[in-house]
Amino acid sequence: MTGDALPAAAVLREMRWWDIDPVLELERELFPEDAWSAGMFWSELADARHPRASRWYTVAEDEAGRIVGYAGLMAVAGEGDVQTIAVAQDQWGTGLGTRLLQRLIDQATAASCTELLLEVRVDNERAQRLYTRFGFEPVGIRRNYYQPSGVDALVMLRHMKDEGKTDDGR
Repeated sequence: MTGDALPAAAVLREMRWWDIDPVLELERELFPEDAWSAGMFWSELADARHPRASRWYTVAEDEAGRIVGYAGLMAVAGEGDVQTIAVAQDQWGTGLGTRLLQRLIDQATAASCTELLLEVRVDNERAQRLYTRFGFEPVGIRRNYYQPSGVDALVMLRHMKDEGKTDDGR
């Protein structure tokens, strides 16, 4: 990237099994101490794309076809949990993290979630600022959550709005 030019906006699309290898590359680059394994992604995708799915995963692809971000949601019985969200460092500041988080919120809304939880490293202030902008509030700490580093996680909660519902709940 030269000068002040930002990269072209990445395209968001559903994550598929063939995205696992490039997602793993980005995962290991961004989270070298506690990266997810291929098996973890395979397990998550196994519970997507069927009528009773509880997982939704999105990837962001740049114009060259490179995976530059990804995000995942679990939604069960009206409660959503952000499983993961990541953006390639060369995409920081482009709004891609905002777009991925909005996609998860939209998916949680479609799944009728009333709450959306996430965990974020206590030392990741950049991500915490993003989540706060979207209405997430700190509700607790999970000690030694990130392994093997032993870094604590800040638990954040967003109460989902009842947008589009009438006064009687319909």
